[in-house]
Amino acid sequence: MALTVKKLAMSHLVSLNRKAYIRVLSPWTNGTSRCSFSVGAGQTGSGDSSDTSEDGAGVRYQEFQRWHNGGGTFHKSACIDPTALIEMGAIVHPKSVVGAYVHIGSGTVIGPSVTIGQLTKIGYNVVLTNCTVGDSCVIHNGVCIGQDGFGFFVDENGNMLKKPQMLNARIGNNVEIGANTCIDRGSWRDTVIGDHSKIDNLVQIGHNVVIGRSCMLCGQVGIAGSVTIGDYVTLGGRVAVRDHVSIVSKERRLFNFDLPLEFSHPSCGLLVFYSLFCTRSTLK
Repeated sequence: MALTVKKLAMSHLVSLNRKAYIRVLSPWTNGTSRCSFSVGAGQTGSGDSSDTSEDGAGVRYQEFQRWHNGGGTFHKSACIDPTALIEMGAIVHPKSVVGAYVHIGSGTVIGPSVTIGQLTKIGYNVVLTNCTVGDSCVIHNGVCIGQDGFGFFVDENGNMLKKPQMLNARIGNNVEIGANTCIDRGSWRDTVIGDHSKIDNLVQIGHNVVIGRSCMLCGQVGIAGSVTIGDYVTLGGRVAVRDHVSIVSKERRLFNFDLPLEFSHPSCGLLVFYSLFCTRSTLK
């Protein structure tokens, strides 16, 4: 009898210890976290931390916890300012940095080693990988930044092989990016969006593109890889820019148009364009 009571007691104690252990590790616990946060400092805590690859492979789910402000999920190695709001369903992956008063909407994924500046607002279902985002930016729903660019080559056997896409995308300060816009990471140089530039919905920006400050890209603009655009450039709806084009500052293109390899005369840009537009309309 005494032996049976002792076994039951030991079983109950093991069960309690197991439940306590699970409660401490669970990312959904409301209890005290093993880690502490401070402004501008990463989270620290006990326990071994898995090294993470670029795609987050090797990360254990126990290393993710619930964020106190908004209910989102974060990895314990992420550096998140206490004032940041991470909504339920959003996730911040290892070694990412989230600045003060950042707002991250539900369904958004902040990939490994991404940096987001203060006062930036990120909408729903956004994916940020291999990138940095500056201060006071607005990123609308469905935006994807930092994915691989479209680069392939044919080998001696006629097979289509992927070119390495190993660099990043850098978004400046006070940039606004419209819904479902895609900005690819670089392959031989970083993709860059300059300060105060504004990008409409459904814009495609290829790898290695460098865009200057205070540019405006309207809906359905497509910019192929390795394009360089100066400051204060405006591209109207559905303007297409072929690869390796250089566009000087203050150039304006207001309608659907396929830009040539190089355009370096902003003073006559509108005149040339309107002439081509009227000619095409007349031919129709």
